[in-house]
Amino acid sequence: MPSVFARLDDLAGRVTNRLIERLPGPQIDVTTATPVVSFTFDDVPDTALTAGAAILERYDARGTFYIAGGLAGRREADRTLIGPEGCAELRARGHELACHTFAHPNLRHLHGDALARDIARNRDYLAGIDPTRVPRNFAYPYTAGSFRARALLARQFRSARGGLKGVNRGRVDRTYLRGMPVEQPEESVLALRGVVDELVRNPGWLIFYAHDISDRPTPYGCTPLSFETLVRHTRQAGCEILTVDAALDRFGVTP
Repeated sequence: MPSVFARLDDLAGRVTNRLIERLPGPQIDVTTATPVVSFTFDDVPDTALTAGAAILERYDARGTFYIAGGLAGRREADRTLIGPEGCAELRARGHELACHTFAHPNLRHLHGDALARDIARNRDYLAGIDPTRVPRNFAYPYTAGSFRARALLARQFRSARGGLKGVNRGRVDRTYLRGMPVEQPEESVLALRGVVDELVRNPGWLIFYAHDISDRPTPYGCTPLSFETLVRHTRQAGCEILTVDAALDRFGVTP
């Protein structure tokens, strides 16, 4: 059972996310007659590369991979995270590398200039992989929002994806974009086809975020079969599949 502190911290996170929704930061206009979908991966387990990226490429699509350099090569009980070689391979295959901090902290727990130092460290890590590309988009670790972090993220990134579920339409907060998790149980992954169908009826920008793509997924992952079913359905439904950075270009957001 989670500790009292953990339960209170979780409650504080949910309250913060809702307040951010009610008090948005810098906004962009997401208006489109064509449904747009971005497939993204957080932390980036090796199966997101070997299975996830390969499935996207099978449907002539590319994804956005939010990298936390401090997790590079980490071996955990149920997954291994990619290192510099995996990041370089993703870039060479046309995928976007984006920022997920370096140490993967909950941003609500950072104070002073700790976040700025952490982001700078992650930029250095990614520059060691491809010095010609600066990461331009961000995803909050644990999808945990932070008012304190928002101003810094607005200055340093084109976008930041947060913890509110849904589709981005009309005027949206670019520092806290909505997304939809692709995670267990498998029935919920397959049910996301219905979200795609609704997007086709009422176009906007749908950002999926996943973790591992494995035959034995973690609670935050799914199987290759389910992921491919979702990607195939998205393509067959007539959606435009773009990386986060390409989607922002599509909506005319200034770099």
